[in-house]
Amino acid sequence: MPGRVEGKVAFITGAGRGQGRSHAVKLAAEGADIIAIDICHDVEGALAMATADDLAETVKLVEAQDRRIVATQADVRDLEAVKAAVDAGVAELGRLDIVVANAGIASIGGPVQDMSVDNWHNTIDINLTGPWNTARAAIPHLIAGGRGGAIVLTSSVGGSKAMPNMSHYISAKHGVIGLMRTLAVELGQHSIRVNSVLPTNVNTPMFMNEGAFAMFRPDLEHPTAADVEPIIAQFMHVLPHGWVEPEDISNAILFLVSDESRYITGVPLAVDLGALLK
Repeated sequence: MPGRVEGKVAFITGAGRGQGRSHAVKLAAEGADIIAIDICHDVEGALAMATADDLAETVKLVEAQDRRIVATQADVRDLEAVKAAVDAGVAELGRLDIVVANAGIASIGGPVQDMSVDNWHNTIDINLTGPWNTARAAIPHLIAGGRGGAIVLTSSVGGSKAMPNMSHYISAKHGVIGLMRTLAVELGQHSIRVNSVLPTNVNTPMFMNEGAFAMFRPDLEHPTAADVEPIIAQFMHVLPHGWVEPEDISNAILFLVSDESRYITGVPLAVDLGALLK
Protein backbone atom coordinates (compact mmCIF):
# COMPACT_ATOMS: atom_id res chain seq x y z
CA MET A 1 0.00 0.00 0.00
CA PRO A 2 1.55 3.37 -0.97
CA GLY A 3 2.58 5.72 1.82
CA ARG A 4 0.67 8.86 2.65
CA VAL A 5 3.37 11.11 1.12
CA GLU A 6 4.63 8.65 -1.50
CA GLY A 7 6.86 10.22 -4.15
CA LYS A 8 7.10 13.61 -2.45
CA VAL A 9 10.14 15.50 -1.17
CA ALA A 10 10.21 17.13 2.27
CA PHE A 11 12.60 19.79 3.53
CA ILE A 12 13.13 19.57 7.31
CA THR A 13 15.20 21.90 9.50
CA GLY A 14 16.74 20.85 12.79
CA ALA A 15 16.80 17.26 11.57
CA GLY A 16 19.86 16.12 13.49
CA ARG A 17 17.99 14.71 16.47
CA GLY A 18 14.82 15.00 18.52
CA GLN A 19 11.64 16.07 16.79
CA GLY A 20 13.35 16.88 13.49
CA ARG A 21 14.85 13.42 13.21
CA SER A 22 11.52 11.87 14.12
CA HIS A 23 9.78 13.90 11.40
CA ALA A 24 12.37 12.88 8.80
CA VAL A 25 12.05 9.18 9.61
CA LYS A 26 8.24 9.30 9.78
CA LEU A 27 7.88 11.04 6.41
CA ALA A 28 10.47 8.73 4.85
CA ALA A 29 8.57 5.70 6.16
CA GLU A 30 5.49 7.13 4.43
CA GLY A 31 7.28 7.47 1.10
CA ALA A 32 9.00 10.86 1.04
CA ASP A 33 12.59 11.68 0.16
CA ILE A 34 14.20 14.17 2.53
CA ILE A 35 16.24 17.35 2.39
CA ALA A 36 17.63 17.86 5.89
CA ILE A 37 19.66 20.56 7.60
CA ASP A 38 20.97 21.09 11.12
CA ILE A 39 23.36 23.59 12.64
CA CYS A 40 25.49 20.79 14.17
CA HIS A 41 27.22 23.03 16.69
CA ASP A 42 26.32 24.69 19.96
CA VAL A 43 24.88 28.20 20.36
CA GLU A 44 26.07 30.34 23.26
CA GLY A 45 23.54 30.42 26.08
CA ALA A 46 21.46 27.54 24.69
CA LEU A 47 21.23 23.89 25.59
CA ALA A 48 23.63 21.58 23.76
CA MET A 49 22.73 21.19 20.10
CA ALA A 50 22.88 18.26 17.69
CA THR A 51 26.24 17.23 16.28
CA ALA A 52 27.46 16.19 12.85
CA ASP A 53 27.32 12.60 14.08
CA ASP A 54 23.67 13.09 15.03
CA LEU A 55 22.84 14.31 11.54
CA ALA A 56 24.73 11.34 10.06
CA GLU A 57 22.57 9.05 12.18
CA THR A 58 19.43 10.69 10.79
CA VAL A 59 20.77 9.98 7.30
CA LYS A 60 21.19 6.30 8.17
CA LEU A 61 17.70 6.07 9.63
CA VAL A 62 16.10 7.64 6.55
CA GLU A 63 18.09 5.42 4.20
CA ALA A 64 16.96 2.42 6.24
CA GLN A 65 13.43 3.33 5.06
CA ASP A 66 14.73 2.89 1.48
CA ARG A 67 14.41 6.61 0.81
CA ARG A 68 16.91 9.19 -0.41
CA ILE A 69 18.20 12.04 1.75
CA VAL A 70 20.36 15.10 1.10
CA ALA A 71 21.71 16.35 4.42
CA THR A 72 23.67 19.58 4.97
CA GLN A 73 25.08 21.39 7.97
CA ALA A 74 23.46 24.83 7.84
CA ASP A 75 22.29 27.50 10.28
CA VAL A 76 18.70 28.70 9.79
CA ARG A 77 19.86 32.22 10.69
CA ASP A 78 21.83 32.25 7.43
CA LEU A 79 19.38 32.69 4.56
CA GLU A 80 21.98 32.06 1.87
CA ALA A 81 23.08 28.80 3.52
CA VAL A 82 19.48 27.62 3.84
CA LYS A 83 18.78 28.56 0.22
CA ALA A 84 21.89 26.71 -0.96
CA ALA A 85 20.85 23.58 0.93
CA VAL A 86 17.31 23.65 -0.48
CA ASP A 87 18.51 24.38 -4.00
CA ALA A 88 21.02 21.50 -3.86
CA GLY A 89 18.42 19.12 -2.48
CA VAL A 90 15.86 19.98 -5.15
CA ALA A 91 18.52 19.67 -7.85
CA GLU A 92 19.31 16.14 -6.67
CA LEU A 93 15.83 14.92 -5.72
CA GLY A 94 13.91 16.69 -8.46
CA ARG A 95 11.13 18.49 -6.62
CA LEU A 96 9.87 19.97 -3.34
CA ASP A 97 6.42 19.39 -1.86
CA ILE A 98 6.68 19.66 1.94
CA VAL A 99 8.46 22.05 4.29
CA VAL A 100 8.80 21.46 8.04
CA ALA A 101 10.41 24.42 9.82
CA ASN A 102 11.30 22.62 13.01
CA ALA A 103 14.69 24.04 14.08
CA GLY A 104 14.66 25.82 17.43
CA ILE A 105 16.56 26.37 20.65
CA ALA A 106 15.87 26.69 24.34
CA SER A 107 18.19 29.25 25.91
CA ILE A 108 18.72 30.63 29.40
CA GLY A 109 15.80 32.81 30.42
CA GLY A 110 14.92 35.07 33.32
CA PRO A 111 13.05 38.34 33.85
CA VAL A 112 13.32 40.80 30.98
CA GLN A 113 15.44 43.19 33.04
CA ASP A 114 17.98 40.45 33.72
CA MET A 115 17.94 38.48 30.47
CA SER A 116 21.10 38.36 28.37
CA VAL A 117 20.72 40.47 25.23
CA ASP A 118 22.54 37.74 23.28
CA ASN A 119 20.08 35.09 24.49
CA TRP A 120 17.18 37.28 23.31
CA HIS A 121 18.72 37.77 19.88
CA ASN A 122 19.77 34.14 19.42
CA THR A 123 16.33 32.85 20.36
CA ILE A 124 14.45 35.29 18.13
CA ASP A 125 16.89 34.76 15.26
CA ILE A 126 16.69 30.96 15.36
CA ASN A 127 13.11 30.38 16.51
CA LEU A 128 11.38 33.10 14.46
CA THR A 129 13.69 34.42 11.75
CA GLY A 130 14.76 30.81 11.11
CA PRO A 131 11.25 29.75 10.00
CA TRP A 132 11.01 32.94 7.90
CA ASN A 133 14.31 32.09 6.20
CA THR A 134 13.16 28.50 5.71
CA ALA A 135 9.96 29.64 4.03
CA ARG A 136 11.78 32.29 2.01
CA ALA A 137 14.20 29.72 0.60
CA ALA A 138 11.63 27.00 -0.06
CA ILE A 139 8.56 28.82 -1.38
CA PRO A 140 9.95 29.53 -4.88
CA HIS A 141 10.44 25.77 -5.39
CA LEU A 142 6.91 24.99 -4.19
CA ILE A 143 5.40 27.58 -6.53
CA ALA A 144 7.58 26.53 -9.46
CA GLY A 145 6.49 22.91 -9.02
CA GLY A 146 2.87 23.87 -9.74
CA ARG A 147 1.56 21.02 -7.59
CA GLY A 148 0.67 22.97 -4.46
CA GLY A 149 2.34 21.87 -1.26
CA ALA A 150 2.29 21.96 2.51
CA ILE A 151 4.31 23.91 5.05
CA VAL A 152 4.32 23.26 8.80
CA LEU A 153 5.96 25.69 11.22
CA THR A 154 6.75 24.38 14.69
CA SER A 155 5.43 26.73 17.36
CA SER A 156 4.70 25.66 20.95
CA VAL A 157 2.03 25.88 23.60
CA GLY A 158 4.13 28.94 24.42
CA GLY A 159 2.86 30.38 21.15
CA SER A 160 -0.62 30.69 22.64
CA LYS A 161 -0.04 31.42 26.34
CA ALA A 162 2.29 33.40 28.54
CA MET A 163 4.99 31.87 30.72
CA PRO A 164 7.26 33.83 33.08
CA ASN A 165 10.99 34.25 32.50
CA MET A 166 10.73 33.13 28.88
CA SER A 167 10.03 36.37 27.01
CA HIS A 168 12.44 35.46 24.20
CA TYR A 169 10.94 32.01 23.61
CA ILE A 170 7.31 33.07 24.09
CA SER A 171 7.71 36.05 21.76
CA ALA A 172 9.31 33.91 19.06
CA LYS A 173 6.68 31.18 19.25
CA HIS A 174 3.82 33.69 19.18
CA GLY A 175 5.49 35.19 16.13
CA VAL A 176 5.63 31.80 14.42
CA ILE A 177 1.85 31.56 14.54
CA GLY A 178 1.53 35.03 13.04
CA LEU A 179 3.98 34.08 10.30
CA MET A 180 2.05 30.88 9.62
CA ARG A 181 -1.24 32.72 9.24
CA THR A 182 0.29 35.31 6.93
CA LEU A 183 1.88 32.62 4.75
CA ALA A 184 -1.41 30.73 4.58
CA VAL A 185 -3.12 33.83 3.18
CA GLU A 186 -0.28 34.63 0.77
CA LEU A 187 0.15 31.11 -0.59
CA GLY A 188 -3.42 29.85 -0.78
CA GLN A 189 -3.68 31.02 -4.39
CA HIS A 190 -0.93 28.49 -5.21
CA SER A 191 -2.72 25.65 -3.36
CA ILE A 192 0.06 25.70 -0.76
CA ARG A 193 -1.29 25.06 2.72
CA VAL A 194 0.45 26.41 5.83
CA ASN A 195 -0.19 25.26 9.39
CA SER A 196 1.57 25.06 12.76
CA VAL A 197 2.01 22.43 15.42
CA LEU A 198 2.03 23.53 19.06
CA PRO A 199 3.72 20.86 21.17
CA THR A 200 3.76 20.74 24.92
CA ASN A 201 6.83 19.19 26.59
CA VAL A 202 8.40 16.57 24.32
CA ASN A 203 10.70 13.73 25.32
CA THR A 204 13.80 15.17 23.64
CA PRO A 205 17.03 16.67 25.02
CA MET A 206 15.52 20.18 24.82
CA PHE A 207 13.14 19.29 27.66
CA MET A 208 14.55 16.13 29.24
CA ASN A 209 17.44 17.70 31.11
CA GLU A 210 18.22 18.59 34.70
CA GLY A 211 17.88 22.32 34.08
CA ALA A 212 14.30 21.93 32.93
CA PHE A 213 13.52 19.53 35.76
CA ALA A 214 14.90 22.02 38.30
CA MET A 215 12.24 24.55 37.28
CA PHE A 216 9.61 22.14 38.57
CA ARG A 217 11.53 20.75 41.54
CA PRO A 218 13.77 23.52 42.91
CA ASP A 219 13.65 21.72 46.25
CA LEU A 220 15.80 18.86 44.90
CA GLU A 221 19.51 19.06 44.16
CA HIS A 222 19.40 16.67 41.19
CA PRO A 223 15.77 16.14 40.11
CA THR A 224 14.96 13.35 37.67
CA ALA A 225 12.15 12.74 35.20
CA ALA A 226 10.41 10.56 37.77
CA ASP A 227 10.52 13.43 40.27
CA VAL A 228 8.84 15.94 37.98
CA GLU A 229 6.32 14.03 35.88
CA PRO A 230 3.51 13.93 38.51
CA ILE A 231 3.90 17.67 39.14
CA ILE A 232 3.95 18.58 35.45
CA ALA A 233 0.98 16.33 34.74
CA GLN A 234 -1.04 17.91 37.52
CA PHE A 235 -0.27 21.57 36.93
CA MET A 236 0.31 21.79 33.17
CA HIS A 237 -1.93 19.20 31.54
CA VAL A 238 -5.46 17.88 31.46
CA LEU A 239 -4.43 14.39 30.40
CA PRO A 240 -2.38 12.68 33.13
CA HIS A 241 1.08 12.77 31.53
CA GLY A 242 4.09 15.03 31.81
CA TRP A 243 5.16 14.98 28.17
CA VAL A 244 4.57 13.51 24.74
CA GLU A 245 6.93 11.58 22.47
CA PRO A 246 8.53 12.99 19.29
CA GLU A 247 6.45 10.56 17.24
CA ASP A 248 3.27 12.19 18.56
CA ILE A 249 4.34 15.44 16.94
CA SER A 250 5.47 13.61 13.79
CA ASN A 251 2.04 12.01 13.48
CA ALA A 252 0.42 15.44 13.58
CA ILE A 253 2.82 16.76 10.97
CA LEU A 254 2.21 13.75 8.73
CA PHE A 255 -1.50 14.51 8.86
CA LEU A 256 -0.96 18.19 8.07
CA VAL A 257 1.25 17.51 5.04
CA SER A 258 -0.78 14.62 3.63
CA ASP A 259 -3.87 14.78 1.43
CA GLU A 260 -5.95 13.87 4.48
CA SER A 261 -5.78 17.55 5.42
CA ARG A 262 -6.07 18.91 1.88
CA TYR A 263 -8.53 21.63 2.89
CA ILE A 264 -6.88 22.62 6.18
CA THR A 265 -4.76 25.78 6.24
CA GLY A 266 -3.98 28.51 8.75
CA VAL A 267 -4.50 26.19 11.73
CA PRO A 268 -2.43 26.13 14.95
CA LEU A 269 -2.75 22.45 15.93
CA ALA A 270 -1.95 21.81 19.59
CA VAL A 271 -0.47 18.45 20.59
CA ASP A 272 -0.46 19.45 24.23
CA LEU A 273 -2.18 16.99 26.58
CA GLY A 274 -4.75 19.73 27.13
CA ALA A 275 -2.21 22.33 28.31
CA LEU A 276 -4.00 25.18 26.54
CA LEU A 277 -7.16 24.40 28.52
CA LYS A 278 -5.44 25.48 31.73
